[in-house]
Amino acid sequence: MPVRGIRGAISVEADQAELVLEATREMLEAILQANPSLHPDDIASITFTVTMDLNSVHPARAAREMGWGQVPLLCGLEIPVPGGLPQCIRVLLHWNTELLQSEIRHMYLRKASVLRPDLAK
Repeated sequence: MPVRGIRGAISVEADQAELVLEATREMLEAILQANPSLHPDDIASITFTVTMDLNSVHPARAAREMGWGQVPLLCGLEIPVPGGLPQCIRVLLHWNTELLQSEIRHMYLRKASVLRPDLAK
């Protein structure tokens, strides 16, 4: 079975644990809604990155709180590119699916829509 990647990103207004978790849940729920055949049992792994100005909580905690405790989760820092979008959470979800790459729906929300305006909803 092929493994497909689902990308997403979302911004937060401040580095507060509840805001980071809320935004991460919003992004993951939007990915689920946009990809209705996605089920946690089919997720191979998820990698989250955050910009250096977000360090109050690991975004993976939101996925665990959503019941995704069996999914391998990893958090890391985004490369601090000058002029990059601050206060941003990014995700790369690896999905075991027969869908074509062109059938996958990515989510770029809030201020993160500037990262991929062609994919933003």
